[in-house]
Amino acid sequence: MKLHDIMVKDGIRIFRWRSYLPLLFIGPLLLAFGEAAQMEARMGEVVEDIWVLLCFLLSLGGLALRGYTVGHVPAGTSGRNAKAQRAQRLNTTGMYSVVRNPLYLGNFIILLGVVLSLKVWWLVLIVTMAFFVYMERIILTEEKFLSETFGDDYLKWCQKTPVIVPRFSQWQKPDMPFSLKTVLKREYQGLLGIGTAFFVTEVIVDIGFEREPFAQWLTEDIAWPVIYGLIVVTCLTLRYLKKNTKVLAVDGR
Repeated sequence: MKLHDIMVKDGIRIFRWRSYLPLLFIGPLLLAFGEAAQMEARMGEVVEDIWVLLCFLLSLGGLALRGYTVGHVPAGTSGRNAKAQRAQRLNTTGMYSVVRNPLYLGNFIILLGVVLSLKVWWLVLIVTMAFFVYMERIILTEEKFLSETFGDDYLKWCQKTPVIVPRFSQWQKPDMPFSLKTVLKREYQGLLGIGTAFFVTEVIVDIGFEREPFAQWLTEDIAWPVIYGLIVVTCLTLRYLKKNTKVLAVDGR
C-alpha cells in the first residue's frame, strides 16, 4: 500500500475517534502541571495572571475565527461531524477563499492558547507536532472525499488556495450573509471547551500542585470561577434553545 493511502486510512480511523485523542496526553499533562506550578512561582502572581489572560484571549481568537467561518456557510458543511465525511456544497468564498482549512486553523489557535498558558515549552512543542501530524492525515482524508465529490472544481480551488496559512490577498466576499444564530447554535461547545480547559488547569496547578487552600484560591482567583460560571450558564442556555426551541433556527443553515 502506498504511503499516501496508508495516511488516508489512518486519517479515516483518526476522524472517527478524534474525540478521544486528548486522552493520550494525560501523562505529559501531569508532568507539565508540576513544571507550570514552578514557573508560576518564579513569574509572580501578577505577571502569571496577565499571561494566562492573554492566552485565554488567544484561544477566544481561535474560536472567533471558527465562528466567523461557520457564520457564513450553509447547512451540511463545516460541521463537527465525527462519524463520516459530509459536504453538500463546496465552500470557496469568505475564509475559504484565503485558506482551505480555516476551522482547523481556528482549532490550532484555541489549543495553542491553552498549552501556552501552562508555560511549559516542551508541552507546546509536543502538542504542536502531534496536532499537525493529526491534521495532515485528517486533511488527506477530507481531500480524497472532496476530490471524488466535486472533481475539477475542487482541484482548481486547491491549486490557488493554501492549506493552512491564509493568503489574504485573494479574499472573496462570502456568498452568504453572516448568521449569528448559526454561530451560537454550532459553536457554543467550543466556548465551553475553552472555559473548561482554562478553569481546570488553574484549579489543578494552583490547588493540586501548589497546595493553595481552596478558600484562598477562591478569594484570590475569583475571576475564573465567575467567568467559568457565566460560560457554563450561557452554553447550557444555548444548548436548551438548540434542542428544544426554534429560536436559533435559520433557513438553509
